[in-house]
Amino acid sequence: MRCPFCQHSETRVIDSRTTDDQSSIRRRRECINCSKRFTTYEKIYELPLMVIKNDGKRETFDRDKIKYGIIKACEKRPISMSDIDQMVTNIEAKIRNTMQEEVASSKIGEAVMEELFNFDEVAYVRFASVYRKFADLERFKEELDDLLQKKKD
Repeated sequence: MRCPFCQHSETRVIDSRTTDDQSSIRRRRECINCSKRFTTYEKIYELPLMVIKNDGKRETFDRDKIKYGIIKACEKRPISMSDIDQMVTNIEAKIRNTMQEEVASSKIGEAVMEELFNFDEVAYVRFASVYRKFADLERFKEELDDLLQKKKD
């Protein structure tokens, strides 16, 4: 690691800690030559993940889309943004752990449903009503019945 001040190639690490979202490591470094300190972030390089939409189109994975959908489902619920961020992180990790370069959008939707089901029932039903595109009240009732059955188990 080169010093950004004097370009000397030798530095020493003073402190290392993970970031709040556990996705990278923050390191405080000191230059051996000029003694100035600076911060670096170490992060795993991830290959771009492609999402295959229902119509066959492909687009790059965007965690903000998942976050926006969860925020809408959790509107007016006692759920903090840190909880939502954790859900999004869990979903992204689950998808990336499949080690596939392409994933169907339906798999992402199911992962969101699973995460919301374990976190907040009302948010789960809200998301399900949009995601599953309930055509009528009967289909909505079936989903609620499934939810109640899973809750009993």
